[in-house]
Amino acid sequence: MPVAVVVGMQWGDEGKGKIIDLFAENVDVVARYQGGHNAGHTICFDEKEFVLHLIPSGIFHEGKLCVIGNGVVVDPMALADEMRQLEAVDIDLEGRLVISDRANIIMPYHGVSDQGREKENGKFQKIGTTGRGIGPSYADKIARIGIRTCDLRDEKYLRSRLEANYEEKSQVLKSLYGQQLPGFDGLFNDLMVFREVILKYLVDTQVLMNKLISQNKKILCEGAQGTMLDVDHGTYPFVTSSNSSSGGACTGLAIPPTKIDRVLGVVKAYTTRVGEGPFPTELLDADGEQLGKVGHEFGATTGRQRRCGWFDAVVARYAIQINGIDALILTKIDVLDGFKTIKVCTGYKFEGTVYSDMPADPKILENCEPVYTEHEGWMEKTAGTKDFDDLPEKAKNYVKYLSDLLETSFLIVSTGPDREDTIQLGPLFADS
Repeated sequence: MPVAVVVGMQWGDEGKGKIIDLFAENVDVVARYQGGHNAGHTICFDEKEFVLHLIPSGIFHEGKLCVIGNGVVVDPMALADEMRQLEAVDIDLEGRLVISDRANIIMPYHGVSDQGREKENGKFQKIGTTGRGIGPSYADKIARIGIRTCDLRDEKYLRSRLEANYEEKSQVLKSLYGQQLPGFDGLFNDLMVFREVILKYLVDTQVLMNKLISQNKKILCEGAQGTMLDVDHGTYPFVTSSNSSSGGACTGLAIPPTKIDRVLGVVKAYTTRVGEGPFPTELLDADGEQLGKVGHEFGATTGRQRRCGWFDAVVARYAIQINGIDALILTKIDVLDGFKTIKVCTGYKFEGTVYSDMPADPKILENCEPVYTEHEGWMEKTAGTKDFDDLPEKAKNYVKYLSDLLETSFLIVSTGPDREDTIQLGPLFADS
């Protein structure tokens, strides 16, 4: 049963896009299981850069089936725009892209709600969302009032569903944020513009995924964001609105947990975070500035500057436990090439107690002191290295230290953004 799940082990932006793109060559299916167009997966090859927000990264490999699962929330305009960009570089989506008929749709009022809540000073706690309506769309899904892609099949039913939501949303948004929605007919007609585009790709992915599994197809499940942004297991409330951990692949793609063969965790050689929320190893000094500058740490979706800090082993160990990770993928080791001293956080000290396991209490995370081990930097170039033996000795020692500390081996060490800048230490599947 060759099914693998790839998850981010930190607060997102770990480089999952490159890894999915790298593995896609040796699988039959790449399936996205949660999130929306708030995620941005960057793929670099042939000296070109592409950023995908909804369509799985495997679309750049000919003959691979790409699935947008029921756990994803879909913005029709963003999806159509992404399709146009891919078609502009001669990537044919026909027969290669399918969308679940159980996925929820992001409506314009979701974006208004998201942005309004973030801008309201003092009334609500600022989370630092992308403002793209992902959270409000998931809220409607849980409240059982969401519009789903299958609703597009019946125009009359779709109109009645939307009318029921429109009246409530109009009153709530005007009352809370002073925002006026566009007229209902305009909202409905805009949705109808994208109706045929979405219907063309709509399938029952529950039936499809289980059929593919029974045919022994190799499947790669792609998550967005990272473990520490998981709505249940992340640094709540500064999280996303879905399960970005490996369990989300089961609910977001209708894959039974017994069918998952392995879980791979992607982790940066240091740590970053976008938006609000606790970040124990954050560096507000020259080292943090250097990590951000050398690592080009700006969000692929929003362009926001990422907060940077040293590697956090408390976070990494927690991610391994939560996801059941059996192999690690280390990215951006080349960003550390210019550091004389590199630190690794092994615990959090708070009020005389050192925590080696992830605490749930935000007060501890916001006020703790990181406990560090220090390591000599290699001060040599690792960028573009393709063989582990060619890495500087101190860089190899750093990778080995992290592996021993986390009690999990590395499958890949990424030494740059391009496909070719990769050290692969083993196959995705045993027979790959």
